[in-house]
Amino acid sequence: MANLLLVRHGQIKANRLGHWHGSTDSPLTWRGRRQVRRTARHIRANHAPLQAIYSSPLERCRHTAEAIARATGLEVQVHEGLREYAIGEWEGLPFQLLAEQHRFVEQATRDHDFAPPGGETLRQVADRIVPAVREIHERHAADARVLVVGHGAALAVALGSLLDQDPARWTSYHFANCSLTELVLSPAPYVNFFNATHHL
Repeated sequence: MANLLLVRHGQIKANRLGHWHGSTDSPLTWRGRRQVRRTARHIRANHAPLQAIYSSPLERCRHTAEAIARATGLEVQVHEGLREYAIGEWEGLPFQLLAEQHRFVEQATRDHDFAPPGGETLRQVADRIVPAVREIHERHAADARVLVVGHGAALAVALGSLLDQDPARWTSYHFANCSLTELVLSPAPYVNFFNATHHL
């Protein structure tokens, strides 16, 4: 079963402004495109050969994955389970407002079944992202390296669930834009390195 190289997408405007974008679709910024180019070059030089590339369906991830695919000669496979934590009517709000007015992270972490209006619960995110990661892992042969391009919050929920058996530990895992994390699931989940950004 494969080693998974997790990549968070390049910067979007909402990242720069400190707003939650979740399921909202948006393009990479100029800086985000530069991050992606540097990441693609680094992966081609230091993490090849890749056996496959998987991406969230959202534009920021697909564009990140497609740049790496062009550099490595692979095609991107979109996986719906990798999409970002959706928070419904609170999408687009500043992180500060989410914390001070809605206590979003506090409520979601304390109660796994709490959902913002029209949004997902932490449990629902864990129940789709963890099977998605495990499915991708199990599709490929031992010692293969597979790239997974996803989102900061959803990938954090995956690591909390897999490494700590608790999705509420998602707050312990911050993924910078275009950071690299190597996740190994067998015989037990662990990370070889986390949130590496030296290539940027």
